[in-house]
Amino acid sequence: MGPAGVLLRGSAALCARGLRAPRGGRLRLLLPVPPARPLSTGGAWCLRAAPGPPSQREPPGSERRGRAAAEEEEGDEDKDDDDDELEELLAPGPTLGAHRVLVVHPAVKWGTKKPQLTTAELQIAEAVALIDTLHNWTVLDKIILSTKTPDKKFIFGKGNLQILTDKIKGLPHVTAVFLNIERLSPLTKKELEDGWGVKVFDRYTIVLNIFRCNARTKEAKLQIALAEIPLLRTNLKNETSQLDQQRGGSRYIMGSGETFMEMQHRLLKEKEFKIRNALEKLRRKRSVLRTQRRRREFPVISVMGYTNCGKTTLIKALTGDAGLQPQDQLFATLDITAHGGYLPSHLAVIYVDTIGFLSELPHDLIESFSATLEDVAYSDLIVHVRDISHPETVLQKASVLSVLKNLNLPSHLLDSVVEVHNKVDLIERYQSTEPNAIAISALLGSGLEELKGEIERTVLKTTGKKILTIKVNLAGPQLSWLYKEATVQEVDVMPEDGTANVKVIISKSALGKYKKLFPQ
Repeated sequence: MGPAGVLLRGSAALCARGLRAPRGGRLRLLLPVPPARPLSTGGAWCLRAAPGPPSQREPPGSERRGRAAAEEEEGDEDKDDDDDELEELLAPGPTLGAHRVLVVHPAVKWGTKKPQLTTAELQIAEAVALIDTLHNWTVLDKIILSTKTPDKKFIFGKGNLQILTDKIKGLPHVTAVFLNIERLSPLTKKELEDGWGVKVFDRYTIVLNIFRCNARTKEAKLQIALAEIPLLRTNLKNETSQLDQQRGGSRYIMGSGETFMEMQHRLLKEKEFKIRNALEKLRRKRSVLRTQRRRREFPVISVMGYTNCGKTTLIKALTGDAGLQPQDQLFATLDITAHGGYLPSHLAVIYVDTIGFLSELPHDLIESFSATLEDVAYSDLIVHVRDISHPETVLQKASVLSVLKNLNLPSHLLDSVVEVHNKVDLIERYQSTEPNAIAISALLGSGLEELKGEIERTVLKTTGKKILTIKVNLAGPQLSWLYKEATVQEVDVMPEDGTANVKVIISKSALGKYKKLFPQ
């Protein structure tokens, strides 16, 4: 399966629960420790509180410096203008209303296009779940019909097409048909709607509508607006064709030399340009934040997986973040969020909750959202969560790995992925057949200690951090410095000579600074 088939990514505004930085101000990384030093956010990240050891001081902050900081400050000055432009771009898109739906799955039962690792029954079950995600949408009935060539004009052969037509006519209350394929051509959509007398939707339109309903941050809404552009362009093309048939498509606008449709195409192109520019500004802000995180040397752990596999539930279990409210539905979370937590060694880390994957989505939708995954490339570790109780868990794993391999991630990041088998509480006496996977129940909390230990071992290895015991003079500033710049695990005081043996987790760069400041 290629990269155009599976990736769904949403906003990387990375703001949890709608918090915003005060104008020209900063937000704090809310780790439960004494006097906090500010973490500049530029309004893009909100890091939520997580319980940790009461003696552990907050990871060190740093002052803003250099070009990236200057760009952030300049962005604050232009905030009002940017907000006005964003509000214009984020005008509500077309709504699909409420519908009573017949779900139709075209099943390819032979040939090269027959899907592997799944069945038609499982595919239509996922299609029904998509419709159930939409508020005020109801599935009246569902049907699986075989086809040799799902990319032909009417999807099915004459016999099955007639069966489907009779089925629709026999459902007087149906208002829409959901054909479970990636994308319908405009001509096919129009002719089917004319023949059946109801609206016809494909996966692209349905998932886009789910995104539109669930988006919360500006970046998520911008990416949805960008994903809508191809749909609007197609609709405009159809309108142009209809107007031409009515001899109305060539009239000029007030002597401007530009037809009405030419003007509409131009405005649509300008809107797309503005949306891409706005997304690029947000991308630069994320770059600033990555620079700040590198200065503070917080390990970043990206939690990824197929939609509804339990990523948010797992992060809540790892961090104790009571503000997280996992939901048992597809794409319950669109906006990527970051959450502070601690590993068993008291090392502070950031868990990034990403958007779920889904199979069989068209390139236009993927392209709009994939840019936010650039943050994954800067992670120190990827945790791949699988719903091991799902009948398509093997296919879902293949889908996720296919995307990861096509993101141009560093090889060391791909080689160190920690695989988690979640929801083992739904399988009696579960035993993993994959030796490197860690079996857990994020909901019940089983297996979490083993997982935390594996995350810690991998993070220490990938970040190059070391566990050392350093002898310090208690009369000097060394101990205070270590609390600010490293993770202090133990302090063994020797009162007879006024020293202490301090066990710390420290990075190579921090260790180098320590040796320069406090030569033995």
